[in-house]
Amino acid sequence: MVDRRYSLADRIIAQLDIGVQTLFGRPLGTGRPNPANGLPEPELNKTERQQAARLMRVNHCGEICAQALYQGQAITARDPTLHQALERAAAEEKDHLAWCQQRLVQLDSHTSYLNPLFYVGSLGIGALAGATGDRWSLGFLAQTEEQVVQHLSKHLQRLPRRDEPSRAIVEQMKVDEGGHAIAAGEAGAARLPRPLRQLMRLSSRLMTGSTYWI
Repeated sequence: MVDRRYSLADRIIAQLDIGVQTLFGRPLGTGRPNPANGLPEPELNKTERQQAARLMRVNHCGEICAQALYQGQAITARDPTLHQALERAAAEEKDHLAWCQQRLVQLDSHTSYLNPLFYVGSLGIGALAGATGDRWSLGFLAQTEEQVVQHLSKHLQRLPRRDEPSRAIVEQMKVDEGGHAIAAGEAGAARLPRPLRQLMRLSSRLMTGSTYWI
């Protein structure tokens, strides 16, 4: 077996291919079944259906951003163990991406038209985070996932009570994201400075506020 060490250029090309699949294809995840499988489609009124679709569109874009962040970090990660951990987490995020997209189809809605813009921005942020060092990269990952868990908790409060399929998907996403945050902490994640955490929250609000409507 040939032990090949991939160059930075090799990794960039590979991640570009992944990016195309993420935005326009059907990225392969872990193969887990959709948590909404088997649940009856609820009878939602127009307002409830619209609200559910908008929230799931935000969640879908969040998973697009997560893919880009992980891919950017993987490009610049120094530790092979960290690189593998990022790939495992990204695979679970691909499950989320597929589940959200399937639910949007069922709700007769669409993914955000802003996905490519947020993907490119998140890819750059992830690469920058990875270049600062593995502990800081893990810290960025942990903080991102902690904020996502908070965001999903709020969505569970806002989703229609009768929309069990959407709620089942968001519940499983919340479990997975929390697990990613814990794993990053156990791997030695650094605590990010408060100004950076606040900047991340501001960026998150920009994404959620715009993709809710577009």
